[in-house]
Order: sequence, then structure tokens, then C-alpha cells
Amino acid sequence: MKRAAFRHTAVLVASIWFSLFARADDWPQWLGPQRDAVWRETGIVEKFPPQGPPVRWRAPVGGGYAGPAVAGGRVYVTDRIRDEGASDPLSQFARGSTPSKERVLCLNEADGKVEWKFEYPCVYTISYPAGPRVTPVVAEGKVWTLGAEGHLVCLDAATGRLIWSRELKKDYGIPSPLWGFSAHPLLDGPRLICLVGGEGSVAVAFDKNTGRELWRALSAKEPGYCPPVIYEAGGRRQLIIWHPQAINSLDPETGGVFWSEPFFARAGLSLAMPRKLGDRLFISAFYNGPILLRLDAARPAVTVVWRGQSNNEKNTDKLHCLMSTPFLEDGHIYGVCSYGQFRCLRLDTGERVWETLKVTGAEGEKFARWCNAFIVKNGNRFFLPNEKGDLIIAKLSPRGYEEVSRAHLLEPTGRANARPVLWCHPAFANRCVYWRNDKEIICVSLASP
Repeated sequence: MKRAAFRHTAVLVASIWFSLFARADDWPQWLGPQRDAVWRETGIVEKFPPQGPPVRWRAPVGGGYAGPAVAGGRVYVTDRIRDEGASDPLSQFARGSTPSKERVLCLNEADGKVEWKFEYPCVYTISYPAGPRVTPVVAEGKVWTLGAEGHLVCLDAATGRLIWSRELKKDYGIPSPLWGFSAHPLLDGPRLICLVGGEGSVAVAFDKNTGRELWRALSAKEPGYCPPVIYEAGGRRQLIIWHPQAINSLDPETGGVFWSEPFFARAGLSLAMPRKLGDRLFISAFYNGPILLRLDAARPAVTVVWRGQSNNEKNTDKLHCLMSTPFLEDGHIYGVCSYGQFRCLRLDTGERVWETLKVTGAEGEKFARWCNAFIVKNGNRFFLPNEKGDLIIAKLSPRGYEEVSRAHLLEPTGRANARPVLWCHPAFANRCVYWRNDKEIICVSLASP
């Protein structure tokens, strides 16, 4: 009896310790709770089982590149459904006029069943018109979404009730960017900060509760696609806005400009979010390559440390990012270059340390342009979801790429350069990965056995 009681107590103590140290977190926005591509949960599988990690549930969805957000026991994802009889242009590069509707879906995290949906009519006029691009933002009982054609919506997170909405094209007299509104909004205090476009309104802060404009700032020929981000430097919180003509630092409370550094992005492709490590700010463009800035310690200001020497995405010298945000760690840069080369570079010089095609799968592709994988850190290793639908566990260091495990989770249903692709950033929460293509969203357990 005493022995049984001891065993029971031991199991109870062990379970309490596990619950204390095996953290479970939400993923309420793009790149996670702190918008830094770090997954801080513990109790995560070290290596996938031979049959792959278990799928908890699958649920049907429409088309889109928008990643899911996970918060409060719910999963939020946006998609697009074409009107009956409507079709997109044969060429993905062409701009048509396709009657459609965009939807915001709320799924139960436990089983994937739809709790509510909110939809609105939306004519698609953009290139690569699969669907929305932007991950929802969830906080304080609300969910904010931005559609590919500029429909900005705030909903009650529990019921889907509309709280407020804006139509950015109509409100600001602007056309859709070529590849749609793609910059993930940033929630900062009372403000929802978005890339909009137009004269004096590349960046706009809206009251998160009412949709009222709080401030607008910056002018550029086009707004680009780069998510806004806030870093602390020079004694101030600095809102970094990279549009295709310059990298800019703003006061997030007022929209006042601290500094601007010219940095041209050909074809309007300012896209990968700037990353900070120490006093360095790294930005990379697909055609024009990278730039490294040093943030002044005493005031909001920057100096250029180095620039890439190549303006050609085919003949790169450092790192030419497209849609994958690089990761900075221990004085090195890890990122995906223009033709799927996963590279490690020295941060202080931009010198290439190593590269591999194994991460993106570009080694087997005849047309490897834009081959992609995303980068999320967990503990001492990285989870790398690639465009083939593979999830890779790997260790990254200046010594090289060390693949630990790989599992195929989802079929690539999109098309790019004559190959199937999956260009959606997954969410990592509740010791699971939530990933979608143009047909379904899946929840796969990554919990340690």
C-alpha cells in the first residue's frame, strides 16, 4: 500500500513539474507572440516517428497564402472562394477581375470544426490571386484581418460579430499593389499599424477598437509588402517601415519620422521583414540584395555598415531574400536566397559561410526560382517548413546544416514557375503545427511522447 501511494505521489509530482516547465503558448500573429519567429514552447518532439507525427484533425478551406493564428482555444484563418462560374486569368502574373468572396474562419482548436465564419464580396484584381496573404492578429477578445484587396476587418473573436471595417482602396484612393495587400499588420498598444499606400499614407495607424485613423506617414510610388516591426534603439521605440524606396524609422505613437535610409527595391519587392541583432539592422531584397545598418546607441539614427554588391538575383554575392524572413543569431545570418539556396553568412561582413539546397528542395528543381522555406527557432534547433509541404527539424550553426528529421505533412497546391508550391507560413502552438494549403488546414501534434 505504501509502495502504491509512493508511486502515485511520484507520478503526481512528475506531472506537476511537467506542467510547470512544458509550456504551451498561443501563436496570435505572424511569426508568433513576439513577432520574432521563435517558438518558446517546451515538451516538443526531438525527432519525428518513422510514420510521421500524428495528424489531430483536418478541415476544408479555400484558397490563400495567409497563415493561421491560434489563440484562446481557437484557430483563425482567412481564405477566398470564387463566385460560381468565375475564373482567374490563365497566367498567374496577369491582373484580371474575378468576382469572389473572402472569408474569416474560426475553428475549434480541439477538433477543427467551424465555430463561426465572416465573409464579404471581393473582386480579385491582383497577380497570383489564390487568396488572402495576411495572418490574422488576435488579442483582447478581437481578431483583425486584412484581405488581399484591402478589406481591413475587426471582429469579435468569440462570435465573429463585426466591430468595424475599412476598405483601404476606397478610403485612400489607391489601387491594389500588384501582389495584393500582403504586409501583416502590427498591433501596438491602442494602434493597429498597416501598410496602405498613397501620398503621405504608406504607413497608417488605426485605432484598434474603432478603426479611426490615428496618424499617417510616408510617401512612395508603391507601399511594398514588408511587415512593420518595432525595435528599441537609441533610447526610443522605433517603428521600421521598409517601402521600395527607403528604410524608415518612425515614432510608433505619432508617425513622426526619425530617419530614412535610401534602399531601392526593384519591382516594388520590399518584402522580408528587417531583423535586428544587437545594434545591427539587416534588410534583404530579392533583386537588389542586402544592406546592414548600425543603429546609433544615443539617438534614433543609422549608418551603413555594408551593402551587397550584386543587383542581380541570378548572380548573387550575399543573400537575396524574397518571402522568407531571415534569422539572425550569434553573429550570423541564416536565410533563403533567390533560387532556394539556404545560406549562412557572417553578419559583420556578409561573407558567405555555407549554403545548401536541401532545405528548400531546390536541388531537384529545374525551375528553382523563388524556392522557399520558412525559419522558426525552438530551443537549440530550428523548424523549417518548406514549399514542398515538408517540415524539417535541423540544427543551424556556422559549422554547417545538420538535418535531424523530416516529415511530409501537406501537399503543395499552388503553382509557381511550373512547379507545385506551398507558400503559407504555419503557426506553432499547443505543441502542434497548424498549416494550410488551398484545400485544407491541418493540425499536427509535435508533442514529445
